[in-house]
Amino acid sequence: MPDALTRLLSARDWLMADGATGTTLFNMGLGSGDAPEFWNDTRQNDIRTLYSGAVDAGSDIFLTNTFGANAARLKLHDGADRARELARKGAEIGREIADAAGRPVVVAGSMGPTGEIMEPMGPLSHASAVEIFHEQAEGLKEGGADVLWVETISAPEELKAAAEAAALADMPWCVTMSFDTAGRTMMGTTSEAMTRLIGKLAHKPLAYGANCGVGASDLIRTVMGFGKTDRPLIAKGNAGIPKYQDGHIHYNGTPALMAEYAVMARDAGATIIGGCCGTTPEHLRAMRAALETRPRSDPPSLEAVAAALGGFSSDSDGTDGRAPTRDRSQSRRRRART
Repeated sequence: MPDALTRLLSARDWLMADGATGTTLFNMGLGSGDAPEFWNDTRQNDIRTLYSGAVDAGSDIFLTNTFGANAARLKLHDGADRARELARKGAEIGREIADAAGRPVVVAGSMGPTGEIMEPMGPLSHASAVEIFHEQAEGLKEGGADVLWVETISAPEELKAAAEAAALADMPWCVTMSFDTAGRTMMGTTSEAMTRLIGKLAHKPLAYGANCGVGASDLIRTVMGFGKTDRPLIAKGNAGIPKYQDGHIHYNGTPALMAEYAVMARDAGATIIGGCCGTTPEHLRAMRAALETRPRSDPPSLEAVAAALGGFSSDSDGTDGRAPTRDRSQSRRRRART
C-alpha cells in the first residue's frame, strides 16, 4: 500500500505544508539558545498547539518539532543520549493530531542538519553522519511519522548521508536545501546541481526542493532553477525579510504577500507549498485560500516575481555560472527600507 504522502500526491495537484516551528515556539516562550525538542517531553500541550495551528489553517502536511533531535545537536544541551526518544515523542504527538484531523494529514518527521562539517573539510565522517540520522529516523518511525523530512541542508555530503539513513530505516523521505548565498547553499550547491544530485541517489526522495533561504522572491527563483525533474518540487519560503525590533526578530511578509508567494510558487512548478521562518497560521490561511481560489497560470517571469514579492538578494541564482554578486536594484533598496 502506498505511503500517506504518495496517496495525497496522486489525488491532488498541490498540497500545502506548514509554517514556522521556531517562530511559533518563541512566541510561546522558548528562550534563545534553548533546544525546542525538550518540549516534546516537558511541554507537550504546547507542541499539540503548534501542530494543531497548522492543521486548522489548512495544512495537508506538518513537520514535527524534531529539527534538532539528533545526537550531534543535542550534545550541546547534554541530551545526545535522548535523540531517539525526543524524535519519537515529537512524532507521537503529531500522530495524535493528524489522526484527529478528520481528513488526510501527513506527519512529516523533521530532520535538520547535524551542525557539523563533513569530511574532507571537517571532522564528521559519512558513516558517523549516517548513524546520527538513522537514530533520529528510527525514533520518528517509532512515533508514527508518515515520512521523513530532511530540511535546511547545505552540503551534498550531508544530503547523501540522510538518504542512506532513510533507506536503512525503510522510510519514504523528502528533502529541502537552503539556498541563502547568492542562489547557492552555504556550501555552494545550486538548485540545478541539487536536481542532478537527486537523480543519482539510490534511495530517491518522494519530493525535493528549497526551504528558508532569504525571502519569498529568492525561493521562487530557486524553484524555477531546479529545471526538468520527475519528482514533485517543494517550496517553503520565509515570510519576508527578518528585522530586529524590540528584542525580537520579526518578518515583514504579510498574509497577503505570502498568499501571492504561494500562487506564484505553484505556477512556477512547486507541488508542495508551505512557509518557513515567520510564517504563522494567519499566513497559512491566506495561502490556502489563494491556492484554492486562484486559477493556475503560466510560470511567472522574474520581473513579475520581483514586482510582487520584492527584489532578489543577488543578481544571479548561480545556475548561469556567474560568480555571486549583490543585487543593487532599486526594488531591492526599497525592500530594505520596509
